[in-house]
Amino acid sequence: MAKIFQVSARAGMTRVVEPVARGLLRAGVTPNAVTVTGTVGVLVGALGFGARGHLVAGALIVTVFALTDLLDGTMARMSGGSTRFGAFLDSSMDRIADSAVFGAVAYWLATQGDHAGVAAALVCLAAGGLVSYVKARAEGLGMTANVGVAERTERLLIVGVGGLLTGLGVDPALQIALWLLAAVSIFTVGQRMVHVHRQAQKLPAAGGNG
Repeated sequence: MAKIFQVSARAGMTRVVEPVARGLLRAGVTPNAVTVTGTVGVLVGALGFGARGHLVAGALIVTVFALTDLLDGTMARMSGGSTRFGAFLDSSMDRIADSAVFGAVAYWLATQGDHAGVAAALVCLAAGGLVSYVKARAEGLGMTANVGVAERTERLLIVGVGGLLTGLGVDPALQIALWLLAAVSIFTVGQRMVHVHRQAQKLPAAGGNG
């Protein structure tokens, strides 16, 4: 059920994003430019606002620019597919942005003396990195790992909504969002490992344990 909802939500967002993507391509904007712009926007929202306690502004900026993760992919598809460098750039920028978001959240929570919240933010950062690593490693071995309930966009939206609500006075919202996100991220890592294991059983053995 969660997967069906996730696919439906993404399909709805794609329908909204496609006209914007088409317009940007007509204006000569490249998918890589959107990728870099989105990352810069997330950095500004997280480090320039969120880390300084301006949670509403930070959450709104991060959420808006996180959606460029859908936009650049749509643009790449419309323009004939992603290049190898484009895929590399997108993945690298995603890791930079994710580190900034959860680093900023951890920093702000530390200034509030919320050690449990800091721990949750660090778990989210580590688990989010594992979600991405498992997928990349699987693809490097010729398999897929496109399963799970905690894709990158969803992870940033969850923490963004939590930060927004906390900024509006719903005090435990961010902490709840972080622990929820930590749980679903760890669950997603498990899902992907099981998915890859099932594929690996049907393939010949490959060397390399690192």
